[in-house]
Amino acid sequence: MLPRESDLACNRTAVPAIALLDHGSREPAAKRHVRALASALSENVGVEVTPVSWSKFASLPTAAPGNAPVWILEPWVRAQLAAGRRKFLFAPFLISNQGAISSTLRAELDQLAIDAGGFEFSFTPGLTDVLGLIVSDYVRQVITERKLERASVIVVDHGGPSSASAALRHMVTSEVRERLHPLVGPVAAASIESSEGPELTGHHPLLAELLTTAGFNRGPVIIAPLFLSPGRHAGAEGDLRQIVRAAAVQFPGLDCRVTDLVGTHPLVVDTLSRQLRVALTPRGQGETDLSVGE
Repeated sequence: MLPRESDLACNRTAVPAIALLDHGSREPAAKRHVRALASALSENVGVEVTPVSWSKFASLPTAAPGNAPVWILEPWVRAQLAAGRRKFLFAPFLISNQGAISSTLRAELDQLAIDAGGFEFSFTPGLTDVLGLIVSDYVRQVITERKLERASVIVVDHGGPSSASAALRHMVTSEVRERLHPLVGPVAAASIESSEGPELTGHHPLLAELLTTAGFNRGPVIIAPLFLSPGRHAGAEGDLRQIVRAAAVQFPGLDCRVTDLVGTHPLVVDTLSRQLRVALTPRGQGETDLSVGE
């Protein structure tokens, strides 16, 4: 049985320090989004959930309104340790918490635990299992609103050095293709950018390249970004929009529609809330992904 809100409120000393952990961004809109999500999780679960960024760059404020510094992982952990907390639960607000991201993040936490004389940390499962459902739902919304028939679909992520991220993008693309057949035309995966190297061919084609090929350079094309928050790549003036505008100039018959971002879907709050509630039960604490540094 999941814990009642009143039970959690009466037993806060037994609850671990909980963080909604994102990669981090300088963008005010991304910070506002993460803060709002953490607030929604706190209300749903009945415990404090703090928005914490992994990247140190997220702490750099600009003159833009709402772009105040945010908690960064290491200072937040040290502050909790100073307050007597020795147990941490992280809800990863990441497209994927596997591969290079997972190993690097764990290494940093392991080192912090060693430096601090040991503490426990665990992760909830994250959003991987619902990405295909969310993307499919957003694509279906565009089809309905625009009354499109057999539109092409591109599932696009950032691209990067991890083969795990490429595998995840292809997995989501396959699920979208299966869920939406026969409503849509061709469905393909792409990246905004990619590092060079023969081992990184999984990140190709790039979005700019795909929008020049048959099936994706004319007619309705729905672009589904695998991004959680607006920022340098997925913001209103980000790389993705610039690529789309450039393609529309090159191919006047092309009509691109960009879906909402994955992180704005209601299923995100529902999924993360449910995972936190499960993790906070005695049985759930025994089943979460747990690490202990000593």
